[in-house]
Parts: sequence; C-alpha cells; structure tokens
Amino acid sequence: MKLYNSLSQTKEVFVPNNDRKVTLYVCGITPYDTTHLGHAFTYLTFDILQRFLTFQGYTVTYTQNVTDIDDDILKKAHEVGKDWQELGEFWTKKFLNDLNDLNVIMPTFYVKATDSIPTILEIVEKLIEKKLAYEKSGNVYFRVKSDPDYGKLSKFSREEMIKLSKERGADPADPNKEDPLDFILWQKSKEDEPSWNSKWARLPSPPPTTQASERAGDGEANGGQGKGRPGWHIECSAMIYKYLDKKIDIHGGGIDLIYPHHESEIAQSENFTGEKPFVKYWLHTGAVGYQGHKMSKSLGNLVMVSDLLKKYPPNAIRYLLLSHHYRQPWEFKEEELITAAKSLKNLLENLKGEEKGDTEGFIQALSDDLDTPKALKVMEEAGGKTLLEMLLLLGFII
Repeated sequence: MKLYNSLSQTKEVFVPNNDRKVTLYVCGITPYDTTHLGHAFTYLTFDILQRFLTFQGYTVTYTQNVTDIDDDILKKAHEVGKDWQELGEFWTKKFLNDLNDLNVIMPTFYVKATDSIPTILEIVEKLIEKKLAYEKSGNVYFRVKSDPDYGKLSKFSREEMIKLSKERGADPADPNKEDPLDFILWQKSKEDEPSWNSKWARLPSPPPTTQASERAGDGEANGGQGKGRPGWHIECSAMIYKYLDKKIDIHGGGIDLIYPHHESEIAQSENFTGEKPFVKYWLHTGAVGYQGHKMSKSLGNLVMVSDLLKKYPPNAIRYLLLSHHYRQPWEFKEEELITAAKSLKNLLENLKGEEKGDTEGFIQALSDDLDTPKALKVMEEAGGKTLLEMLLLLGFII
C-alpha cells in the first residue's frame, strides 16, 4: 500500500511503526455550526482508510477530537446567547448524526479537548523548562526561532507564514510576542470566559461567586491561580500524546490545516517528547468548493449533509464523495449527485447478476493512495457476491 505523504510530497510505501498495529489521528470539528459536505469528504476519506487497513489485517487505533474550547465557539455562544458547552454539545450531536447516516465508523477514541487539560499543562510546562516557550502577560508562546525545522511540513517562507497566520486567526502583531510567528500555547482568559488553573497569569481577583464558578469550568480562578485556557494547536498535541503515543503512524485533516495548525503540532510534540518524526505519514484532503469558492462557514456557501439527506439516500452521497480522489479539490454540483444516484442504482441491480469482478484491480486501486474513483470504475464491471464484497468494503449500506 502506498500513501501520499504531505511531508515528503511523494507517495510512500506504508510501513507502520509497530508491525500490524496502526495509530491514526484526524483533526475533528469545532462545533459551533453545522456539518457541511467538506467535513463529510474529510471524515469519509479516513473512514475508508480505516476500513481498508482493517481489511488488510491491521489493528487500527483511531483518535478524532472535538475542539470544544476555541475562540470561534466562545464568539458564537455570545452571539446566540447560549452556554459554550451547551452549544458545543448540540452541534457535536448533529455532526455525529450526519456521519452515522453516512455509515461512517466511529473512531476508537472520540475526545474533547477540555478532557486533556492536565496533559496540555504538562506539555506547556516542559516546553518552558526547555526554553522553547515563554510566558508574557498571562499568555504562553512557543518560541518558533528555537526550532530550526519549523516550516518543514508547509514549505512556506517566513513571509508566507506571517501572512497566512494572520488570515487563519493568529495575530502576528501581538506586542507580547518575541517574534510574529510565535504561537499561543496557553492564553489568559477574559472575565466572562471559561478558564482552568495554571501557573501563569496569577492576577489578584475577588472571590468567585457561584455564577462565576460555574462559568469558569473545571479550574475556576481562585487562591491566586491564573485564569487561562489552551491555544488551538496544543490541544491536538496533547490528545495524541494522551490517547495514542509519542509517535504515530498517520495524521490527517483538511489541506487548510497544514499551516499553521499541523506545522505547530510538529514543533510542540517533537520538542516535548524528543521523538522524531512525530508523525510518519501526513495525509491531507482537498478542499470542497461551492458557487466558485471553498465551502466555508465564514462565506456561508455551505451544502449541508442533513439537507442532502432529505433528497438523496446516504449511499448516493457516499458514492459522490468517493468518486473524487481525497487529495483533489473539487466543486459540488447537484447534477453530479443525481448522476451518482443513478450509478449506484445500476450497481445494486448488478448484485442480482452473474458472479464477476476484478478483485485484484479493486484492491490495487485502494492500495494506490486510496484511489476510490478507480475502485468505483472497477466495481461497474463487477456482479454478484464479488460486487457485494466491494460495496461493503467501501462502507455502502446494503
């Protein structure tokens, strides 16, 4: 089996770190809005990967996270007047329902970032001890200049990284930073934000009221402790370390996560554990577009999975997604979904036909960097039990 590694930018033969055991981590959702087709494309890709690895005899331990504490969630909760935890639980449930309808297998561990706060604090403290991070005004930053390998995944220049970090939520102009590229590991919470105790930002504060205590979460500020919450990148490093290992086989996510998120994960994790490489194979899915632009919550050009499910069967949506190679960007057009539904109908009729099919060609297609479009083409010429086995391996509901 070969997989395209974003780090080496080549297809590499897949050889896990530990014989027949595979560790897989995929960045999950930030649950402040609903599930769109771009999300489904990513998580269906790793559903197929998990199924195919299991078919090949590997034992897969798969962790996917929920970024349940984040600037976007807090902003959205304030806008709609809901508790941040209530908002997160609501949209996480909607997301899981959509994926369940598409017959996506649940990961081994499906975990919230807030369940790993002690691990996050452990990593931050160690990085400070190693002089790889520093505290300023209650925030803790990773010192990018301390890591000469920073940028090895994205291959971006310093200027490109500064530009992108600003576009993707960071603040290169933050006066507390030693360098514009330094990124937040831990940040001081505002008075109306959830917080956890830490060694940093030990500012005097009045005794908390019952209401303030409830708002503060697991570690409300008291007794001179600092009020803070984790940065985005450190959450994934902590969950990988806690639920998988110091080193893992495969790390996945959308292509837009390569910088700054995955680049920063590498720096944190490799410098915390001393183990390199932190990830052996980096897999990234292409962006899904609609109406001429990448599908995104900020633009509002979303195609909702739940809306599509009102008009089309889950198998048709799965067929549409698998008809695109996971690394290639594409634009959704409803006519293509109509065609997918017809193609699927023909396949299901072939189940009643004669026994035939190129099983070896089907396996070779999936072994070549999960070439699902080619696998579907092979299936068109199959029938009977052979076709049934192919459909089941690709997760169709029969």
